[in-house]
Amino acid sequence: MELGKPEDRGFDGARLRRIDRFLDETYLDSGRLKTMQLLVSRDGQPVHYYQGGNLRDDGTPMREDALFRIASMTKPVTSIAFMQLVEQCKVALEDPVSRVLPEFKTLGAYAGGGGDVPFAPTTRGKPMRFVDLMTHMSGLTYGFQNRTSVDAAYRAAKLDMARGAITSDEYIATLAAIPLEFEPGSQWNYSVATDVLGVCVERLSGMTLGDYFREHIFAPLGMEDTAFDVDPAKQDRLTDAYLYRPGQTPRLIDKAAESRLMEKATFHSGGGGLISTLADYDRFCTMLVNRGAYEGGQIVAPKTLDLMTANHLPGGVDLTQMSKSMFSEANNAGTGFGLGFAVVTEPARTLIPTSKGEFYWGGVYSTAFFVDPVERITCVFMTQLYPSSAYPIRRQIKTLIYSALTHSNAGALPA
Repeated sequence: MELGKPEDRGFDGARLRRIDRFLDETYLDSGRLKTMQLLVSRDGQPVHYYQGGNLRDDGTPMREDALFRIASMTKPVTSIAFMQLVEQCKVALEDPVSRVLPEFKTLGAYAGGGGDVPFAPTTRGKPMRFVDLMTHMSGLTYGFQNRTSVDAAYRAAKLDMARGAITSDEYIATLAAIPLEFEPGSQWNYSVATDVLGVCVERLSGMTLGDYFREHIFAPLGMEDTAFDVDPAKQDRLTDAYLYRPGQTPRLIDKAAESRLMEKATFHSGGGGLISTLADYDRFCTMLVNRGAYEGGQIVAPKTLDLMTANHLPGGVDLTQMSKSMFSEANNAGTGFGLGFAVVTEPARTLIPTSKGEFYWGGVYSTAFFVDPVERITCVFMTQLYPSSAYPIRRQIKTLIYSALTHSNAGALPA
């Protein structure tokens, strides 16, 4: 990978190399993580690359073009796709979701009463809007939240693992038979909302989600290795995936050579189904830091991205005030949520170096990215350990990156 000189981009190269030593000593040598890649860029120019571990558990060497399960890092891609359709006035954020998904027209919130599915009674309140899907305030949930009878119904329906077992229409029909956890717009709960958004992209565009991504996002960005399935010709590039075990070495849970990711997905999960590479996702982040532009083209307009990266939580509160759901190892004080991204609103409350307006997300296999529009820094981190709550590695990487910064665009603080 061709890298620019860190010093030309306002970094101390020696301090950036501390990232490598830290990852080696803390995670690789201890066996906590088996495979890692990291890329730091500024102004769209890569300045630091790290690679560690093996591609596979059998000792197959790591490679620069390795393929990773990026899970919920799919969500920002789906959100960008939907906003492209908003820009064309094919849909509006305030529209009810039932305009595109009539199956949701009678969907209400669970009002208690006990018993198994079907639930009774339910209450009808505000209709679910597209903005509710994008902000995770829809009333939908994930089965892995494991807190309520609604979560249990998701697990029974295997809605968290729908890749090869269901079609898009069947997915929506199954969801429509399960009540919401709460009235849309009233709470924040990490959920399958972006999977639903992906189905809406399909119905509005008349294309599968994978085909829509390929034509309108991946091809313009040169993301040739990102898809919902692994091309058999690229199978040798797929990484193994592991499960965290406290106090023990990770357990292999998806052997790449035998992975079902080689099979064609019947459901394109807009919330978590993509496989990608470090270089591909860096291109996506470069487009984001350039406010929607990439190599002369425009994926979304600058003002659209401004809207997406504003805090949409009611009253400008942060996630600690709105959310009780489980979704990462991150501390979310001082962090709001936009249309597909977490957004830093009060840097001091995060207790780590950051910028106001930075936006980010990650995946359940501990992958992560962030975009700092003030410093024009992007970072993509790839590994394959489930779940992402195992280690505070996202905070540690961000701290190490900012500690290497020698030139800040933020200017001096007021006296």
